[in-house]
Amino acid sequence: MNQIKTVALLGLLSALLITVSYWIIGGTGGIVIGLGLAALTNLGSWYYSDKVALAVYGAQPVSLHQAPGLHRIVQRLSDRAGLPMPAVYLVPGNAANAFATGRDPEHAAVAVTEGILQILPEDELEAVLAHELSHIYHRDTLTQAVAATVAGAISFLAQIASYSLWFGGGRQDDRNANPFGILLTVMLAPVAATILQLGLSRTREFAADAGAARLTGNPRALARALQRMENQSRQQPIAANPAFEPLLIINPFAGEGLARLFSTHPSTEARIQNLLRLEREQGYSSLQTSLEF
Repeated sequence: MNQIKTVALLGLLSALLITVSYWIIGGTGGIVIGLGLAALTNLGSWYYSDKVALAVYGAQPVSLHQAPGLHRIVQRLSDRAGLPMPAVYLVPGNAANAFATGRDPEHAAVAVTEGILQILPEDELEAVLAHELSHIYHRDTLTQAVAATVAGAISFLAQIASYSLWFGGGRQDDRNANPFGILLTVMLAPVAATILQLGLSRTREFAADAGAARLTGNPRALARALQRMENQSRQQPIAANPAFEPLLIINPFAGEGLARLFSTHPSTEARIQNLLRLEREQGYSSLQTSLEF
């Protein structure tokens, strides 16, 4: 179901892009230029995303000698999932969080904070790391990069239209174009793209939770870990650029009502309830050995 939602959200983003292109540019030349610039910008961001994200959070590489227990868990889960061993990083500070980054499983890294090592027992830490490896396994960084590319193209085209309206320009091939329609597109299209992009982020979090449950055979451990991390994060949130919040395993400030549309993560309560439902419905009596659906 989460895979279907992911495809649907990417499809809606693409449809929105086509609609915006029709309203604003009206010609293939401008569309190609806009898409090309947005794609190059986001492709560069995706290609170097691991280095940028690790630098933003001040993550430092830790060797097997420095953190044998952490390396042992990551290696065990990687072997079970059939993944190459990712690089392991440690983020200084008492905030409790974790993230994965990298453009593919061969260039991946997992990072955990010092705080998460202090508050989680081993089974819960294993569940958190399994969640991050699920992101790597399903190439969620690539999915997010595609979404960011399309959303960036929409924002770029909307910006072109705003300049056109400001300086009295318009579409060259349609003198009867409705200026109110273009204005509405300029105002609403970037917001709609953001909502769809964040909806995709929330969908992938549910999918990674389910992947962790399959990989460890222990959904309740991740549910407990999420609750502990939310309590800790509300007191000591991790400090970083908000643009990188979708990477984190938890963002306790999910918001209520309409505010949830602009949240990077589902509410922790919803994630916990989903994990407990998986435990009831599927029955994890023994460790699973695959992330496959």
